[in-house]
Amino acid sequence: MDFFVDIKKKLYEFELDVKLDSKRDVIGILGASGSGKSMLLRCIAGLVKPDEGQIIVNGKIYFDAEKKINLPIRDRKIGFLFQNYALFPNMTVSENIAFGLDELSKEDKKYKVAELMEKYNLDGLEKRYPTQISGGQQQRVALARAVAVKPDILLLDEPFSALDVHLRNHMMREMAESLKDFQGMTLFVTHNRDEAYQLCENIAVFNAGKVEAFGEKNELFQRPFSRETAKITGCKNIAKSIRLSENVVEVPEWGIKLRLNMKIEPEEGYLGIRANHIKVVADCAKENCFKVWIADETDGPFRTSLYLKFGSRPQKLDDFHFQCEMSREERNEIKDPSEPICVYLNPNHLFFMKK
Repeated sequence: MDFFVDIKKKLYEFELDVKLDSKRDVIGILGASGSGKSMLLRCIAGLVKPDEGQIIVNGKIYFDAEKKINLPIRDRKIGFLFQNYALFPNMTVSENIAFGLDELSKEDKKYKVAELMEKYNLDGLEKRYPTQISGGQQQRVALARAVAVKPDILLLDEPFSALDVHLRNHMMREMAESLKDFQGMTLFVTHNRDEAYQLCENIAVFNAGKVEAFGEKNELFQRPFSRETAKITGCKNIAKSIRLSENVVEVPEWGIKLRLNMKIEPEEGYLGIRANHIKVVADCAKENCFKVWIADETDGPFRTSLYLKFGSRPQKLDDFHFQCEMSREERNEIKDPSEPICVYLNPNHLFFMKK
């Protein structure tokens, strides 16, 4: 399945300027709210007309500004799962799923709806209306309606945002299974990095209407291309750094030097390390080990975040340099939080970004 989009669209806050070219089946579109993710889907669906560029899906030109091609929505073979599901409140579950199947005979339509009802575990809900079923069931109805027309591309716009944590995790597993059977391309828009990581092998990071980075998910999380990519993928520790050698940087703000297991080329940039990769150790004799003081801490039900300062005792709660996350059991091993502790910043988990 080929997918190519290269479009520009002037918006009030910024210009949507996106280029993506992929043969991969499921692409995550990850970015903060207002970064242009949903607008991209609307352009692909034909709900919004770009100012310039091309959109091509499975060899079919949806939009070409130079050739003056702009296919109407009905001719684009897309399935769109909206954030609020957009089910028709005056239609039953089976009628919602059947919407868009007008080219089928009455008998074929009935068979198709029954097939999808079974596939998405909706048996027994045929005559109910959207307000009479749960949020999870509504999502399954919306997904069944989206795939009923056998689209070339499935557009998922924040489909889990309205669900509570427990139901979200359950529905993510169900969605992952459903996407395995879908033969077309899928674009999955989210601002939640866990959702993107779980459902997608490849992720495009959006920032102010542009693709900040695009690649395989593990590479993006382990070696972010930029500060924005690091932030969006959950990195809490980022600081300006200066290259001292091919593998060593100085972090002036932290007052330390660090060795990395990656080649550093730019003279200046930013160093990053994820909070869960910082480890408390018994002594500071090893390379990349430092004495730090605890400025503050916050407890979750199972994990604790420590806010740490290099070099000297903190003067107030917000007087810290970086954040470390650990289990409650690990935290309980620190007997006297008023005294300095030693931390290890593993060179394998440190990364350098040029911007």
